[in-house]
Amino acid sequence: MSVALRPYDPAIDEDGLYACKRAFERGLGATTGGDEKAAAYEGKLTDNYRERWLAWVDRCVADDSRCVTVAVADGDVVGYVFCLPERLAFVWDAAVINEFYVAPDHRGTGVADDLMAAALDLAADQTLPLDRIVLDVDPKNERARAFYDRHGFESWGEMIARPVGSGGG
Repeated sequence: MSVALRPYDPAIDEDGLYACKRAFERGLGATTGGDEKAAAYEGKLTDNYRERWLAWVDRCVADDSRCVTVAVADGDVVGYVFCLPERLAFVWDAAVINEFYVAPDHRGTGVADDLMAAALDLAADQTLPLDRIVLDVDPKNERARAFYDRHGFESWGEMIARPVGSGGG
């Protein structure tokens, strides 16, 4: 089965990209955080979230058509890499892989390597203060960590978070 990579086209890829996004989110919750995390990730996948997320993708693609690359097999989107356009990546002072997903049936086939190459090519073209590309990966996701390690990624700081709107210390 042949897989082609190309820039995301909302006219033909919207449903397939969002199907992958849903699988990405469900995978985050299902494999690395227990029932509470799974419920939180599943709970956000509403119709309103879909509309807002796809609108954000469209705004990012308007900034740089290469920021979302899809992998397509037999007309179906089977993976994607979503890099922030340079204007938004400046928040991190580095290129940013926002999301990276390959459908289980296409893992281990080289599709992920091809998507990573597309992300690295885009990052090389961005003019940012730091000459690096960053992403957030759950340390419990051993398969993803091994993939990123193989591509030369190293731990670089630690992200922490808290709920918005709650009182905090």
